[in-house]
Amino acid sequence: MNDMVNKAQGFGLSLLTKIAGSDVLDQLKLRKFIEKSIYQGSKASFKTLSKTQKAFKSKKNVHKQRLPNQSKSLFDLSLSEEQQMTCDAMEQFAQEVLFPLAHLADQNEKFPIELHQYSIDLGLNFYALPEALGGVAAEKNIISNILIAEQLSKGDFSLSAGLLSTFSVINAITQWGSEAIQSKYLSSFAEDAEIKASFAVQEATAAFDPFKLKTKAVKSNGHYRISGEKTLVLLGESADVLLVSAESDGISDVFTVIRDDSITVKKTPAMGLKATETVTLHFNNTPAERLGDDDFDYTAFLDLGNLMWCAMAVGTCEAVKKYCIQYANERTAFGEPISHRQSVAFMIADMAIEIEAMRMLVLNAASLAESGKPFHREAYLARLLCAEKSMKIGTDGVQILGGHGFTKEHPVERWYRDLRATAIMHSGLHA
Repeated sequence: MNDMVNKAQGFGLSLLTKIAGSDVLDQLKLRKFIEKSIYQGSKASFKTLSKTQKAFKSKKNVHKQRLPNQSKSLFDLSLSEEQQMTCDAMEQFAQEVLFPLAHLADQNEKFPIELHQYSIDLGLNFYALPEALGGVAAEKNIISNILIAEQLSKGDFSLSAGLLSTFSVINAITQWGSEAIQSKYLSSFAEDAEIKASFAVQEATAAFDPFKLKTKAVKSNGHYRISGEKTLVLLGESADVLLVSAESDGISDVFTVIRDDSITVKKTPAMGLKATETVTLHFNNTPAERLGDDDFDYTAFLDLGNLMWCAMAVGTCEAVKKYCIQYANERTAFGEPISHRQSVAFMIADMAIEIEAMRMLVLNAASLAESGKPFHREAYLARLLCAEKSMKIGTDGVQILGGHGFTKEHPVERWYRDLRATAIMHSGLHA
C-alpha cells in the first residue's frame, strides 16, 4: 500500500512541479493553488482518518458563496490559457494513470485505492472550490468543468465518473447550497481531502423520471427525514456525504445527508461503470438537510449533471476513434491495412463527424449556463444526441475490431458497456 501511495504522490507531485515551472502561474494567479495542491498531497501520506472521525462543523466566518457569471461572449470556442493548461494536465493524467488502471479496475469491479491518492496530489477538488476557501474558482467555471470531464474520460469513462463524484458534489454545493450548507461542508472539503461524496438520484423504476420520485423527505420540528431507495450510486459504499433527491410536499428537491447507521447498502453491479462500485442505498428515516434556498432550480441541477455525462461520452468516443484508427492502420487483410477499405474509412469518418456535433451541443449548453442564460433546451438536445451517437460510436468501435472487439483483449468492449450509461444516468454528477 505504501508503494502505491508513494507512486501516486510521485506522479502527482512531478506533474505539479512541471506546471509550477511555468511563468504563466503568476500571470494567472495560480501559484497559491499549486502550492496548496502540493501541500495537500504531502500531508496525505502522514494523515489517516477513519469515516467515523470525519466531522462537518459550521464555520461562522464563511459567507455564502455564489460564483458570478462569466462575462465573455457566448459560445466562444477559444480556450483561455488557463483552460488549455488544465486540459493538457488532465489529458496527461488520463493517459498515464487512468488508462493503465482501467482494465483491472473493470475486471475486479473495484475503484483503485491508489487512484484516490492520485486525485489528491493532482488537487482536482480545488478546481471546484471558490477562491475564498483556497480553490481557484473565481467565476462560474462550467465550461472548464466540462473540459475536465472530457479530458479525463479519454483515459476511462468509469474511473473518470468515480474521480468526478466528490468534485461534482462540491460544484453543486457551491452553485446551489444555502449559506448554512456551504458553511458546514465547503470548509470541510477544503481542509480534508479525504472526504468523499456522491449523488443518490437514480431509482429502480421503469423509465425512471427524476421529477417523479418515490423517495420521500418529511419535515418534522424543523428537521427533514428521508425514506426510500436509490440505485446506481457511484462509490456509494465509501461516500461520507450524499446529495439525495427526494420528493418533499409534492415537489422534487435535493438534500444533503451524512452517512450514518440508518443507511443500508446493497451492492448493485451493472453492465458498465463497474469500477465505480455502484450500490443501492436504502434510507430509513435518515436525517437530512435541504441543499438550497428558495432560488434552487431542480431542473438546472439535473441539466448540469447530464452535461457532465455528455462530456464524458465525448471524451470516451474520442478514445474509441483514436484506438480504431490505430487498429485499422495496423490490421492487414488481403495484403493491405483495413483502413484502405471504404466501409472502414467511412465508419471512422462518421465517428469524427458525430463527435464534433456532440461536442458543439455540449459546449453550447455549457456556455449558456455559464453566462446565466436559459439552457434547458440546449442541454436536453445535447443529452439526446450524446445518448444516441455515443452508443453508435461504441457499437462501430466493436464492429471495426471484428471478433477482437468482442473480447477483453481490447478496451473497446469496456467503452461500449460504459457509454450506455449516458442514456441511463440522470445527474449523479454536476458541472
